[in-house]
Amino acid sequence: MFRGRERRRYDVFLKENILLAIDGLRSNKMRSFLTMLGIIIGIGAVIAIVSIGDALTASLNSTLSRLGTSNIYVYVSARDSDSSFGPSGKMDDADLISEEQIQTFAAKYAGEIGAVSYSETGENGKAQDGHRSANITVEGTNAGYGPVNNVKLTRGRFLNDRDVRDSRRVAVVSDRLVSNLFRAGEDPVGREIDVDTDSGAESYTVVGVYKYDPISVQGMEADKGKDTRTSLYVPVGLVKATAENQNYMQFVLSTKGVQDTQAFTDKVQRYFERLYAANGTYTCKTQSMESAITEWNQQLSVVSTAIAAIAAIALLVGGIGVMNIMLVSVTERTREIGTRKALGARSGYIRTQFIVEAVIICMIGGVLGVVLGLLLAWGGVSLMERQMPVPVPLVVSAPVILGSVGFSMLIGVFFGYYPARKASRLNPIDALRYE
Repeated sequence: MFRGRERRRYDVFLKENILLAIDGLRSNKMRSFLTMLGIIIGIGAVIAIVSIGDALTASLNSTLSRLGTSNIYVYVSARDSDSSFGPSGKMDDADLISEEQIQTFAAKYAGEIGAVSYSETGENGKAQDGHRSANITVEGTNAGYGPVNNVKLTRGRFLNDRDVRDSRRVAVVSDRLVSNLFRAGEDPVGREIDVDTDSGAESYTVVGVYKYDPISVQGMEADKGKDTRTSLYVPVGLVKATAENQNYMQFVLSTKGVQDTQAFTDKVQRYFERLYAANGTYTCKTQSMESAITEWNQQLSVVSTAIAAIAAIALLVGGIGVMNIMLVSVTERTREIGTRKALGARSGYIRTQFIVEAVIICMIGGVLGVVLGLLLAWGGVSLMERQMPVPVPLVVSAPVILGSVGFSMLIGVFFGYYPARKASRLNPIDALRYE
């Protein structure tokens, strides 16, 4: 019975202190805001950085997944290089991967390979039909390029083995090119188009139309509407006829029925290491898209965490500000504390009173910091979307928000405890004499 009465009395006391703390904030608005500012900036910076990092990670995962998570990249690299890209500068054909070597490899592992893609980028130019034109890049590919790179056809077909073998003058064009050159409802399949490049004019028969997607490998540049430059796919031999090298710096394969992609990637690595054993300068390296996604996610996570940790220093500064203002408050209210203790208030109640005030300050600062962080994250994501050809979704993490507000309240308890303890230990007679 006694404990229940004591509990109810403490609950009433706690409610009174919360109301007193809020009333104190209202009467000293500017001082309270400046006290909260460090908390607001710290929480806002942490939430903004984490949200932007999560948005970039989600955008990256979406983009790479659409390129094919089961794909494996095989590329020529200098033996002393750790780069994930091919070597820079001119290379001899003998150092590159020949089409025959690719075909031999594909035949050896036919049961585990879905398709193999290799290509050669040609010149930029314009596809024209009278006064109409469309910006294009001539891209020489093999038949496996379409399925490996998720080229989505809306009409017709992609290049087949016979097109590539006979170097037929056929092309697969984008829906952007079709909308620029042909009238609405007109079927472009089977029609001829003229393509002008620096090397001259050529004619191609359209055999298929694909959907332009700036997120995929067909997205050559940021979406510019009608002026967007898209790939015009032709048999690779047509582009190789004028290319400096006849072999390939890299190719891509998709797996089929492979349970452990990384184990198969290592197998491919060993195959080409043996193939390049006699080459003292260059070798072949492999990387699966799955491992690339994991690696890039880890790197983004480390960077985001490091920057968020630096931003969290503002929380420490904010906490010191809370402690400082609470010490000032104890000094200003010394006579009030003495009066309350003289009337029988326990030291624990006095201590709780000041801790509650510190927590209220930090909690309100934390809520305002969450609002600031979300606004900054939204602004940052909006700016990135304008500069990038891929969508960047705003990702808001509920645990981060709840954790931030909770952490700000812990800061109130931590940095409010010393001033509260000091207040609770004041001698009531000395406090009443204080001027």
